Amino acid sequence: MSLHAQAPPAKNPLLRLAQPWPDAEQMLKRKADAQALRLFAAEDPITLTLRGDFKTINRDHDPNSRKQYPAELTIARENGEPHTIPVTLGARGHVRRMARTCEYVPIRMTLPEEQLKDTVFAGQDVLKLVVQCRNGSAFEQYLLREYLAYRVSNAITPRSFRARQVKVSYVDPAGTPIGTRHGMLLEDDGDVAKRMEGRIAELPRALFANLEQRTLDTMMMFEYMIGSTDLSIYALHNVVLVQTQDRALYPVPYDFDMTGLVSPPYAIPDPRLPIGSVKQRLYRGPCRTLEQLESILAPFRAQRDRVLALPDAIADLSMDSRQEAKSYLDAFYSSTREQKDVKRAFVDGCSKVPTM
Repeated sequence: MSLHAQAPPAKNPLLRLAQPWPDAEQMLKRKADAQALRLFAAEDPITLTLRGDFKTINRDHDPNSRKQYPAELTIARENGEPHTIPVTLGARGHVRRMARTCEYVPIRMTLPEEQLKDTVFAGQDVLKLVVQCRNGSAFEQYLLREYLAYRVSNAITPRSFRARQVKVSYVDPAGTPIGTRHGMLLEDDGDVAKRMEGRIAELPRALFANLEQRTLDTMMMFEYMIGSTDLSIYALHNVVLVQTQDRALYPVPYDFDMTGLVSPPYAIPDPRLPIGSVKQRLYRGPCRTLEQLESILAPFRAQRDRVLALPDAIADLSMDSRQEAKSYLDAFYSSTREQKDVKRAFVDGCSKVPTM
């Protein structure tokens, strides 16, 4: 395989917002096509093989590096026959890309769309592959609990990233197997936007007031539910903004490893926050009245049984992980059952800052 190549320079995100919108018929087709993508239309785990120079890729710790490395992806066609195609892989991320945090870096995989027909990857272009941070059963469980967080978000709202659980066999350039580990593939940002009949808007410095309020409230309650404080609307950290044709901005979160639900050893809350552990929940959304909060909590309560059943539906999640996850999620429901507890957590404890 040849040496790595530098990725092309990033495009100006404001140019995308200046482009004309497709007509209504095209928008509906885009939505339907994105919704029907085979990769995220099912929930059973899939297997794949990646062959490449993973020693080099896992040493790419510079968060600003956009180097691309040639590799090969082997997947099954619809008839079950193996199909090998060329792809490029690049390291991505921030905390998990650091050498002191993870042995294996998260990956961005670019695929040749024309060679994906009759495979589960049909219609895909660029995908994020979340990998096990390190070897061992504990890190396998952290990854599976993060996958659970995506499934919970899907149960609460369709305005969420879809994920697909995978088992990846890694092979070096000489063809020597170097390990098989759990992973998950995340839906492309653009496909999330298409399902919402919008487009990605890379607009940092957003305030709460700039966003579609119901979606904002749902996102911030979900982040509280899973014990997440590692996101920023203002800095576009672990959240994307989707703009619709009426210029409304919808926040959609992702990257849920630094949460109480997952709680890997490297997950430490920002020291500026009044919590000492990611297991502690902290509401960071806009201030709301008790009446508004009851409305925000209604869809969460409506999905309680479905949410608490999800840990049992995750393949290879251990009994201990299932029980821990159920207990943590049920604690959210217990802590928001009584109005006095809702008032204490979200009204009395509300921070009046205009963004986060």
